[in-house]
Amino acid sequence: MKQGRTLQEVGAELTRQRKKRKDFLADTQNLEMETTDGISKLAVLLGNTEKRYTVGPIAHQQIASRLQIPYRYYQKMQQKFSMLLDESVNGWFRQTPERRMVRVLDGNVRAFLSDRYRRLDHLELCSAVLPVIQDMKGAEIVSCDVTDAHLYLKVINRKLKEEVAVGDVVQAGFVISNSEIGMGSLRVEPLLFRLACKNGLIIKDYAQKKYHVGRQINEQTNDAYELYSDETLAQDDKAFFMKVQDIVRSAVDEAKFQLSVRKLQETRQIPLTHNPVEAVELLADTFQLTQNERGDILRQLFLGKDNSRYGLINAITAASQLSVSYERATELERIGGELLAYPVPQMALSMPITMPSMRNVTPKRPSVTLVK
Repeated sequence: MKQGRTLQEVGAELTRQRKKRKDFLADTQNLEMETTDGISKLAVLLGNTEKRYTVGPIAHQQIASRLQIPYRYYQKMQQKFSMLLDESVNGWFRQTPERRMVRVLDGNVRAFLSDRYRRLDHLELCSAVLPVIQDMKGAEIVSCDVTDAHLYLKVINRKLKEEVAVGDVVQAGFVISNSEIGMGSLRVEPLLFRLACKNGLIIKDYAQKKYHVGRQINEQTNDAYELYSDETLAQDDKAFFMKVQDIVRSAVDEAKFQLSVRKLQETRQIPLTHNPVEAVELLADTFQLTQNERGDILRQLFLGKDNSRYGLINAITAASQLSVSYERATELERIGGELLAYPVPQMALSMPITMPSMRNVTPKRPSVTLVK
């Protein structure tokens, strides 16, 4: 499992962000984009005052999506014909006016969201769940980080463990993740932690989500105005976080853990249907892996000397530790969980586990027929 920051470092960063962030509710008629040398700035008109902020990459994607501008074309305009981009965006802002939430951090627009977006922020989430985790016997936060898009808390329970094979022990755990900028729901997902290599596997089944959808703010004004963090302490948000606390308390369920371990045990009996190189290529095409990720997974598969689905899952989760990005490392842990959720062939359960040598495995070459 990839290590991010310490919990203390995450707390310090969240506190810093709380002081530096600004949120606005604005009619798009009070917004204007201006792009110079590929860098866009968004002007927000607040009464007689104009504030300008640099537009971040995620906000660009959200603006393009909302205005139904294909993003590759949007990027082309941004880099090569910035005047056309500004005319397109500002024209649609005025042609189809609507209220949007604009989230700003460190002088950059980080999100362009619906006026119904519910600000379930990281600091409030941590305040709600950390005491619950602290009260759980055997629970420990083994990895955490805050990225541009998400907060992650990865927890294991030292008391709940099981063997996948003799001496191959996994422990139960869960991952809490949240986005403040519309990049997904608040999630609590089961996690299996393999002690032999300290790999984390995020289980697709039994995950629970809470969506960032709230009431529309019924402010009868077209003027843009700033939203303050005190609003996140409203009674309905307190009730919401109480539900999240209940989800966290039940996140480590012994019966569900045993079912997940059973699935993992079954994967040991499922041989790869292709040679390792082809198996990784197929995986890469399915999950859009980069060339470096393909190489890392294939290398880990060879090192593990396990030519089964279990070996491939372990190769993926081991490769996740090599990812430069904590965000991407977590996605690879989820891809391992996707593979675990694949159907089990009926014949595989009755087959003995065989581990063919992988030393001399080479990709199959297409046959060539000579035509005279």
